[in-house]
Amino acid sequence: MKAEQRRLSTAEERRETVLRTAIGAFAARGYFGTTTTEVAKAAGISQAYVYRLFPNKEALFTAVVEHCFVQVRAALERGAAEAKGSTPEAALESMGDAYARLISDNDLLLVQLHAQAAAVSEPAIRDAVRAGYARTVEYVRGASGGSEQQIQQFFATGMLCHLIVSIDANAVDAPWTRTLAAGITHY
Repeated sequence: MKAEQRRLSTAEERRETVLRTAIGAFAARGYFGTTTTEVAKAAGISQAYVYRLFPNKEALFTAVVEHCFVQVRAALERGAAEAKGSTPEAALESMGDAYARLISDNDLLLVQLHAQAAAVSEPAIRDAVRAGYARTVEYVRGASGGSEQQIQQFFATGMLCHLIVSIDANAVDAPWTRTLAAGITHY
């Protein structure tokens, strides 16, 4: 056997490939508009293999949601590590900047928006979104040392960032867009 022989992917590597591919598919069409067939085709595997990795579309989508929250956490950790000072304000500002950079990846932003919309009617997705936010809020609280009001403001600003980016508010020069975007950095 040649040393150069092609190495087969492990199930875990395939799972990661499917998750990365599914982020793009779900970002484009949302939970309700995306089929597992589309995800399988984009990942270059059979739909049957997708079902070997994930028992159903709901499990695949919740895994995508969890994967996105892992990316959010990593960005917040980078932001906390890069804070220019040890005050809650410095930590929150740096974490907010790291998050703003992260959501400049429209796929991640869109998956978050689709997940929040699907959470309204899909209990498993609601549970995944709740769990992701619970972990994220507790991380931000611990990493920043901020007050309840500061933590709430941090997340409120993040939600406002979602709106500003999703409607491309920067492309509209109007009093209402200037009001919404005042003091908020987006990339």
